[in-house]
Amino acid sequence: MAIKTIPLSRLKANLKATLDKCADSGQMVVVELPDHRLIAIQAVDSADEDSLIDDLLQSNAEFQALVAKSKSSPRRLFRAGSAK
Repeated sequence: MAIKTIPLSRLKANLKATLDKCADSGQMVVVELPDHRLIAIQAVDSADEDSLIDDLLQSNAEFQALVAKSKSSPRRLFRAGSAK
């Protein structure tokens, strides 16, 4: 499948339509920034989604801090139907 290259201005003008087309077709879109750098946008295969989420969470320092804080907090029992 061919890779589509578009200027940033076209992405800005049609952001949702461009992203929808990329997601639906699986075609990679390469966006050329004004300084000629390139950014690739590609849909994530649902089979790889869990692995991607795990990788993103492991590389996010803020998330890791929340996990550490949670681990150090006392545990509370959860009772179904109880609300505060």
